[in-house]
Amino acid sequence: MIVKTKKYKLESSTYIKMALISVLKQQWWVSLIVLAICAGYLWIDNVWWFIGAGIGVVLYLLFWLIQFAGVTQLDQTKMLFEKLAYEISSQQVLIKLNNKQGMPLKWDQIKRGKIGKNYLLLVVNKAQIIHLPFKVFNSDNERKFVESIMKRKGLVK
Repeated sequence: MIVKTKKYKLESSTYIKMALISVLKQQWWVSLIVLAICAGYLWIDNVWWFIGAGIGVVLYLLFWLIQFAGVTQLDQTKMLFEKLAYEISSQQVLIKLNNKQGMPLKWDQIKRGKIGKNYLLLVVNKAQIIHLPFKVFNSDNERKFVESIMKRKGLVK
């Protein structure tokens, strides 16, 4: 079975939010570094440990925010933010710009997946995500089929 979605345009703000959340979940260990810096307060009683850790967190978040905001401005990634249709089968995800132009993406190229409250998220790498809101599917059966593919491929637990 091949699931053909409606055309959908990924908004820049949605991309930045989803990509930032994805990176923060993937790099959860950074919070341990922040806690270790704050634990320096137990060694030397000074409030600067917390201020330094806070500055570090802000700079870390700002770094990733700038990276993802920059991706939305690059010519190489402009295609991600155009109206795209998707043809999803158990072998691949075909990203179609129009009837003649498209790019196949094998399931083994996708690192992770997530089934959200009203969307499906496929993470190819830190900078490339495929966000599929449920409204792009023609029926609930198609959405459930894609969810079952994601579970079979081990992208979702």
